[in-house]
Amino acid sequence: MEKHEDLPEQIEADTVFVEVIDRSTGKKFRRKLPIQYLENGNGIILSGETMDGKPSQLHFLSALALSRIHELFGKGAEQPKCQDH
Repeated sequence: MEKHEDLPEQIEADTVFVEVIDRSTGKKFRRKLPIQYLENGNGIILSGETMDGKPSQLHFLSALALSRIHELFGKGAEQPKCQDH
């Protein structure tokens, strides 16, 4: 496993591979998909096109990003993270 300091702050790719195991047969399938991939500390964004050729994105937020969003909407922790501020 890579050390945290060896990991880049951002990972980008123009192609992704999806690997699944079929629940009926137990067989493994791997597909190469033309999906743009962007990952950083806030989560993962997958970008591609719909069946109509329109741009589309899926966002998978990290736990840290979700906690920040909750704080923005007043649903975060009642105590500040920094005790001296």
